[in-house]
Amino acid sequence: MAIISQNTVFNADTFTASVIGIAADVGQHDSGTHQHHKGQLLYAPQGCMTFSMEDTICILPPTKAVWIPPQTPHRAVMINVVAYRSLYFDCTIFKGPETVTMIEVNDLLKALIDRMAFWPWDKAEDEITKTVALFWEEFSIAKRNFYQLPLPTDPRLKLFRTQVMQDDFLAPTAAALAKSIELSTKTITRLFKADTGMSYQDWRQQWRLLKAIELLSAGRLVADVSVCLEFSSDSAFIAFFKKQVGQTPLSFMKREAKPVN
Repeated sequence: MAIISQNTVFNADTFTASVIGIAADVGQHDSGTHQHHKGQLLYAPQGCMTFSMEDTICILPPTKAVWIPPQTPHRAVMINVVAYRSLYFDCTIFKGPETVTMIEVNDLLKALIDRMAFWPWDKAEDEITKTVALFWEEFSIAKRNFYQLPLPTDPRLKLFRTQVMQDDFLAPTAAALAKSIELSTKTITRLFKADTGMSYQDWRQQWRLLKAIELLSAGRLVADVSVCLEFSSDSAFIAFFKKQVGQTPLSFMKREAKPVN
């Protein structure tokens, strides 16, 4: 069995097989913060996930997969319907990267992930050798790309950190944030620079980019995303997105929106 539902109790670490795969379609799911003894490859060929670690949040749109090393605390939040694939590797046998790594998923890698995700959990080890070897070969040459955002750690921004992970969060202006926690805008900028390496304005722009990718991946129209993220006009949003990504929102999503076989 490799297809699971939202109600399936599953723990990859209870299996002795060197590779375990699962596939599911989920409407809304929050994994909670957890970790595995096995290494994990997480992939959503349809929909978009928010993936977070202790001090970083990431967006995982279609055509991207993320490798999570063993013993790495993480949380995956899925708001929209997501075609979900996950592969778990015994890292005493397979030596994946030692750090969290996001990769581009080409057609061959997608086909390999799909095949492995549907393998029976008791599939014989001698039947998987060639496929797994090809998977790691493709993984090693895949383009790295990480849509991530560091989070501030200062105690005065504890509530802000909590709010960032909420689906309806809208990053305020520096002045609005400073007023809400009774600090000056200069202090806000200093705290963000010390904790994240970015000014608050740069942090907010990166947040807007990640949120735009999430909303576009969910099928929202460019005009809706522009309004939601408080851009002055659609053209201002398109120009911002193209500057950050190198493509217009429509071109980006045409590339991302590959059909699930």
